[in-house]
Amino acid sequence: LPTASGLVEMGAHWIHGPSPGNPVFQLATSYSLLGPEAAREENQQVEVGGHPLLPSATYGSSGKALSSTAVSEARHLFDTLLESARAFRGTKELPAPSVGQYLRREIARRVPALGEGREDARRLQLAVLAACLKLECCISGTHSMDLVALEPFGEYVSLPGLDCTFPGGYSSLPDCMLSALPEGTVLLNKAVRTIQWKGSFHEEGDEARDFPVRVECEDGDAFLADHVIVTVPLGFLKECHQDFFQPPLPQRKVEAIRRLGFGTNNKIFLEFEKPFWDPQQQLLEVVWEDESPLEEPRTNLEASWFKKLIGFVVLQPPEQHGHVLCGFIAGKESEYMETLSDEEVLGTMTRLLRTLTGNPHLPTPRSVLRSRWHSAPYTRGSYSYVAVGSSGDDIDALAQPLPEDPEDPRPLQLLFAGEATHRTFYSTTHGALLSGWREAERLNQLFQAPSPA
Repeated sequence: LPTASGLVEMGAHWIHGPSPGNPVFQLATSYSLLGPEAAREENQQVEVGGHPLLPSATYGSSGKALSSTAVSEARHLFDTLLESARAFRGTKELPAPSVGQYLRREIARRVPALGEGREDARRLQLAVLAACLKLECCISGTHSMDLVALEPFGEYVSLPGLDCTFPGGYSSLPDCMLSALPEGTVLLNKAVRTIQWKGSFHEEGDEARDFPVRVECEDGDAFLADHVIVTVPLGFLKECHQDFFQPPLPQRKVEAIRRLGFGTNNKIFLEFEKPFWDPQQQLLEVVWEDESPLEEPRTNLEASWFKKLIGFVVLQPPEQHGHVLCGFIAGKESEYMETLSDEEVLGTMTRLLRTLTGNPHLPTPRSVLRSRWHSAPYTRGSYSYVAVGSSGDDIDALAQPLPEDPEDPRPLQLLFAGEATHRTFYSTTHGALLSGWREAERLNQLFQAPSPA
């Protein structure tokens, strides 16, 4: 989305794990869409485990930058614990049902040793650990890590490579992919009302040929088809699947839709006349020094929604973007932020930054722009996670084509793709892309199948 000075991403931000195993990276490279940094061999080998490695400064709520030693110590502990949370695949006797409860249990066991026993140092370490949990909520796209199931958590695969962005915006990739298609192949702003399947539909004046699927649009247009690949977000399916499909989806798929998690992660962009941060800083992190992962979080959204913000990424390079900070915020607080006016968000962010920097005269940002993924009627959130009570089997059930009977004379009427249908890469753009290729390949196989003699 072009803004006053440059370009900002309202949706996907990074290529996560730009390395040979990532199809988004492979395509972007083949179209020459990436900067020279991304292409460097050594950058493709770095293991970041899904966490962007950026030169950062950490601001405390007392209005000063926090000691980088204390911060990195706590962060190292958190990363170690998070890594250990990935080891429960297939375990019958789980220490806790959710990732959040497991992490808190492990943190609680280590409290006496935190900060080498000094009370103030211990409190700071707990505050940093609380901030780490919020970042994890953004990465998982969830309100709380207590909602993320522990047993399947390790099934998600992080690809190696230093996360990188598209200099020309993420949309430069689909633009290149679409350029190969004939004009008019893709219809945008054409909302679908219902997908009727298991039917027998005819084009007007052609009684000889019948189609099992009819896609009806909100503007009254209809398209008949043998096969439809459905790529709508899981958030939309959760809310609308009953009316969207006629006949309704089979129970097994409905259960999978209900059980899997789908949350909100939003961005808040703030554009400044000139930067108040150092030019080498690319990430400004926020720690509320009175918080602890072992205490119940505040529930008053109106008074404290902004405390869920994990901090700000500095958009690079400033020559292209101007001086823009991009804040990330997940969960119920993020959904509450969507209900506020631009002025309210701008005012709150200004007060927040004045508090964190200890500078009451910090200039107000020139403009604010934010995503509102929860309010968007066709998404209703950002991306999926494997929630407590669900498993990777639900992802596979969601991906299963219909009709269920493999012997059905009209096979593959409805195929399902999208990030929530990829068992190991859910929540990512590369997962979404691979799921689309998977379903296209299913159809290729069907069309190449020898016809029965």
